[in-house]
Amino acid sequence: MSRYAGPLRQIGIVTRDANAAMKYWAEVMGVGPFFVRPELEFEEYRYYGRPSRAPIIKCALGHSAGLQVEIIQQLNDAPSAYLDFLNSGREGLQHMSSWFDDGADFDRTYDDLKARGFEIALEGRMTAFDLRYAYFVPKTHSGQTPLLEISDSLKVKEVRAMFDELERLNKEWDGSNPIREFALS
Repeated sequence: MSRYAGPLRQIGIVTRDANAAMKYWAEVMGVGPFFVRPELEFEEYRYYGRPSRAPIIKCALGHSAGLQVEIIQQLNDAPSAYLDFLNSGREGLQHMSSWFDDGADFDRTYDDLKARGFEIALEGRMTAFDLRYAYFVPKTHSGQTPLLEISDSLKVKEVRAMFDELERLNKEWDGSNPIREFALS
């Protein structure tokens, strides 16, 4: 648990090759199955406080019990914390995420993190669900990771149901068919 943002529910892996990362996490770490969205574009995107061209990413979600593993491969060259991470010569754990089931809790945490000196690297919204997210860089970052992401995704019943279903599928998973297209709504 993070004292600043509540329970950490997700780790975010940023890589140049999402397929290789999913294969590793499934075969070596036993995490999965992974559900892939081959192309996802951010909406109402801001990079370090300014509106910017949005990243397009390949995104995969898998579970290990209550921990979600998100694998991200950026497909374009839009400015982002993902490209910053990759351009620094790194791949792997880039962020950890806390999720809220209430927009007011998101707002309070957002304001508190800013007051603590965290800088917002990127933020946006998924307008179809009115779901917000923000990635924060600690004041004492010095190029270290992980960043801290917050999201109010659990307030959206469809998203909560999807996360619950992914966790259920992980409990039943026998290791076969580790990479699947995102058919969940």
